[in-house]
Amino acid sequence: MRIAIVTDAWEPQVNGVVRTLKSIRDVLEKQGNHVMVVSPDQFYSLPCPTYPEIRLALARTREVGAMLEEFAPNAIHLATEGPLCVAARRWCLRHGMPFTTAYHTQFPDYVSARSGVPAEWVWRYIRWFHAPSQAILASTPSIRDSLVAHGLTQVKHWGRGVDLAYFHPGIAPHPAMRDLDGPVQLYVGRVAVEKNLEAFLRTGHPGTKVVVGDGPARTALAARFPEAKFLGPMFGGELAAAYNAADVFVFPSKTDTFGLVMIEALACGVPVAGYPVTGPIDVLTPETGAMSDDLTAAIGAALTKDPEACAAYGRSFTWEASAHQFLNALYPMDGQPKAA
Repeated sequence: MRIAIVTDAWEPQVNGVVRTLKSIRDVLEKQGNHVMVVSPDQFYSLPCPTYPEIRLALARTREVGAMLEEFAPNAIHLATEGPLCVAARRWCLRHGMPFTTAYHTQFPDYVSARSGVPAEWVWRYIRWFHAPSQAILASTPSIRDSLVAHGLTQVKHWGRGVDLAYFHPGIAPHPAMRDLDGPVQLYVGRVAVEKNLEAFLRTGHPGTKVVVGDGPARTALAARFPEAKFLGPMFGGELAAAYNAADVFVFPSKTDTFGLVMIEALACGVPVAGYPVTGPIDVLTPETGAMSDDLTAAIGAALTKDPEACAAYGRSFTWEASAHQFLNALYPMDGQPKAA
């Protein structure tokens, strides 16, 4: 099968969307499919206001369309709601080509957190973007319910996976975390306002707080919370070593759709503490984590969970199963593009 994935999120960005798309592409290609990724690095781009690490592609509809037409895909998937996917969406509609979309991030909440714009205003754009899609891929029941509540009913499930070659128990703890006072409480992810990281750094449970990741809020938070350890971004084996050095993983975000880092931590045998919101309520079980509006209490409860149960549950999330769900959700094309 020839699959075109258009995305505004791609390397060198470091986030769950990029990791998901790269993992899915790799599995699909190993299975014999041909995958073309249309991404911002292929076009002239500008930094996103307030988020310069994200590049916004200045791609014209005909440029994106020429790439799609030359590749001649059996299915087109638009992974994000940014300008590159808007151009691809426009070309598909002009030529009568079906496509699928995905709802990876709580975009209305992110925009609201950064700009103060009411989230419901942004939902108008979300509805406009996804309405013509043959299927909207969503990772959890909570996100499905949210989309349906906003009038987008053509939702299909698309779960996430763990790279089991990296994330498992028994890895030597990361050297920078080996001698910290316990319990070691770990956060992994973007260091940005929408991740609600300050809520974690203000918790009162004894031990050491560790932040792995980078982002626009890192310098300010490191200055305000000098007792926390900010170790910067980590990947692959180094990241797995950081998980294995932790006693509990803390997920303070209230705006994520899934939380890929949660299942990576679980696969390493690390229980998870979080708020009872979308993401944690869809992923965690009573055996593998704890949720509370009091994050300090959630951390204390999570520390009582059995690491072996956490590891077994975390390793049940595979990218092979995710790729299977992705393929089942795609909408195959029937013939060539129609004249505009």
